[in-house]
Amino acid sequence: MEALERVYNFLKEAGVFYLATVEGDQPRVRPFGALNIFEGKLYTQTGHIKPVSKQLAANPKAEICAFKDGMWLRVSAKLIEDTRREARKDMLDKNPGLRNMYSEDDGNTEVVYFQDAVATFSSFTSAPETVTF
Repeated sequence: MEALERVYNFLKEAGVFYLATVEGDQPRVRPFGALNIFEGKLYTQTGHIKPVSKQLAANPKAEICAFKDGMWLRVSAKLIEDTRREARKDMLDKNPGLRNMYSEDDGNTEVVYFQDAVATFSSFTSAPETVTF
């Protein structure tokens, strides 16, 4: 759990991370900010109507990247949808700013968790450090 919490804290402190997916042979990158730890897994959130949802359904492999205080973090994982209402509710309860756009019962809210994640902390002044969760 220590690696997961370290990654979560870095991403929360960075405020914004960039999620990359694949659409055909084209990478697609967009800013994200919603995070949650639920049942020992790292989650993020999107909407079923968004292209990112369709891209992850076709190919769940994704990477995120964030930068803060001279360090950057890159996380590679499969993003797997959790269809349970309690996972959606917990995400929205812990990220209340999303509630003006989403509801756990709206049929649009999608939460995904990071499976087989490999996270690398890097900087220009020290060797990279890799953790898994």
